[in-house]
Amino acid sequence: MITAAGFEKMLQYTNYFGRGVIYTVFLSACAVAIGFVLALLLALMRLSRIKPLRWLSGAYIELIRGTPMLVQLYIIYFGVFGAITVPSFTIFGFMDSARFIPGVVAVGMNSGGYLAEVIRGGIQDVDIGQTEAARSLGLTQSQNMRYVVLPQAIKYILPAIANEFVTIIKESSICSVLGMQDIIFNAQLIQSSSYRILEPLIIAAGLYFCMTFTTSKIIGVVERRMRRGDIR
Repeated sequence: MITAAGFEKMLQYTNYFGRGVIYTVFLSACAVAIGFVLALLLALMRLSRIKPLRWLSGAYIELIRGTPMLVQLYIIYFGVFGAITVPSFTIFGFMDSARFIPGVVAVGMNSGGYLAEVIRGGIQDVDIGQTEAARSLGLTQSQNMRYVVLPQAIKYILPAIANEFVTIIKESSICSVLGMQDIIFNAQLIQSSSYRILEPLIIAAGLYFCMTFTTSKIIGVVERRMRRGDIR
């Protein structure tokens, strides 16, 4: 049963919730950064004239989209990182690198599979006239992509990338199954310590909502400013 005394008891676990928020935000930010770099590479491979590169990129995207993220996390953690030794150190004094790094890689690889199609679409949305103008000025294909196409494409897809960050904040909770100290993991610790079940979960849900709601509002502000820039 949910009681006021139960929520009052949660005050003594503020430090646990604070660590969970830091872990979740840092994990999500690093995963989106890794996912963006991977997605950019996959998108360029999808647009390549080399057939094997297009096939490999398409196969990776379909594999990521067609399998559960939990299975991917287990394969990365036990399969890939289980065969190598991860340097052991702490981040912010409480994040264990041996768990954090595999989690970031797994979530980042999953994010890359979804962002790749977004980036590919953004590149293809750039007017072909821009490319023709760049080539007429003597730019090579790589220079055209770097200086003309990609800057405009990123402007188009920036809201989608930001929305991916919101999604990753929520989906990163799955990392708690491997002992990564995010919000859910710390909420479970509090449940065991306080013998309260619902209150820690309600607070965890509130924290996730606050993070995603705030991020969504920031995204909205950025989108409005970008639209005003386009009008000018």
